[in-house]
Amino acid sequence: MKPKNCLIFGGSGQIGRHLIRKLTKNNIKVTVVTRNIHQKSYIIKTQGNAGYIDIVEANIYDEKKIRDLFSKADLCINLIGILFEKKRGNSFYNIHTLFPSLLAKLSKEFKLKNFIHLSALGINDAKDSNYAKSKLEGEKNILDFFPLATILRPSVVYSVDDNFTTNFMTLLNRLPIFPLYYSGNTKFTPIHCSDLTDVIYHIISHNINSQIIECVGPEEITFKNIIKKLLKLTNKKRVLLPMPLPIALFSAKIFQLFPSPLLTEDQLRLLKYDNILSKKYKNNFDIGIPSKRYFEEEVKKYSFMWREGGQFSTEKYLFKDNI
Repeated sequence: MKPKNCLIFGGSGQIGRHLIRKLTKNNIKVTVVTRNIHQKSYIIKTQGNAGYIDIVEANIYDEKKIRDLFSKADLCINLIGILFEKKRGNSFYNIHTLFPSLLAKLSKEFKLKNFIHLSALGINDAKDSNYAKSKLEGEKNILDFFPLATILRPSVVYSVDDNFTTNFMTLLNRLPIFPLYYSGNTKFTPIHCSDLTDVIYHIISHNINSQIIECVGPEEITFKNIIKKLLKLTNKKRVLLPMPLPIALFSAKIFQLFPSPLLTEDQLRLLKYDNILSKKYKNNFDIGIPSKRYFEEEVKKYSFMWREGGQFSTEKYLFKDNI
């Protein structure tokens, strides 16, 4: 039986927007918690049919207000995560460990059907990464407090709304030389956002719980090949330069001083480890939801925005033989 009311944290992000559309389309009402309703509500409201979306403004640590929301929910989904630490309490520990633990406690207290938590692939191996350690500790606490929880570990998630392919295509537009950390040999299994939301909906509709599930796309691609594909799709030629680790570390120290850093020391450490299936847990293929979308085919649909001439850039290729 499908839940009547789904409580979502992190609904204004890339995955959240896709998921809200998926759930409301299938007649599941969602309550989305946001820290700033004035900035985020206009984005969230457009994702589903009127009457299926409630938006609540709340600080994620306001336990009293969150507790009231749990009293009306059948299911909770946590999509909140950060790639680098900021001030004002946005630390890895607070976001990836403390907050999910609170949600797990409340899920148990209010006897929810499930608590779906979005973690990350490859965190078992990255023992020298603060990001990975905070994710692992959060997972442990969740399962201790609410054993029914389902933890999803996706690889890199991409779509037209992402901060992955779009950022790299912007950088490739601006930089004549692009650095390759660890020679670009790190492997990824990128999953399209729509494939990931299909997995989440399948878990909800089939009452799957008490599991850790790795979520991956249909192909393994090295970081170097990802960059090559993006160059091809945007009709660019750039020098790909393997960067020695000492220089990479120095650049990360500088970059992480900016409000939205291109690279931090912790992210550099993460790049040492492949982002592929560990084969220790079930994956989305095992539960009957194989990824259907291939990286190059999907990115091609929006890469024109980074080509010279934009959406009209293909015309010179379409009519080349007629000139």
